[in-house]
Amino acid sequence: QVQLVESGGGLVQAGGSLRLNCAASGSISSINVMGWYRQSPGKQREWVAIITRAGRTIYADSVKGRFTISRDNAKNTVYLQMNSLKPEDTAVYYCKATLIPTNADYWGKGTLVTVSS
Repeated sequence: QVQLVESGGGLVQAGGSLRLNCAASGSISSINVMGWYRQSPGKQREWVAIITRAGRTIYADSVKGRFTISRDNAKNTVYLQMNSLKPEDTAVYYCKATLIPTNADYWGKGTLVTVSS
C-alpha cells in the first residue's frame, strides 16, 4: 500500500503562483505513474498532469504552459508548480499513485487551491 499526503494549497490572486507537494510513503518501489487531479464544486474530478517513473510528463490542455509536474524520487515527493493561476483553477487538488504490476490506484485526501479574481 501507499500513503499520499498533499500540501501547499491556499488562497492566491489571479496571476499568482503556488507549488503543491505530494509526499508518498509505504510501498514506494511499486509506484509507477503519479499524477495530479482536481475537482471543482459541482464538477467531476479531472486529471491535470501525470509523470511516469521514467520522468515523462503529460498535461491537460487547460494547464499546458502554466503548470509543471516534477518528481524527486529520493524524497518520494511529486510537485506541481502552478503559475499564471486563473479563477477557474480553483479546486481541490488530489495526488494519485498507480502501482505496478497491479495497476492499483491510491489517492491522497486533497489540498484546496482558491484563486481570487
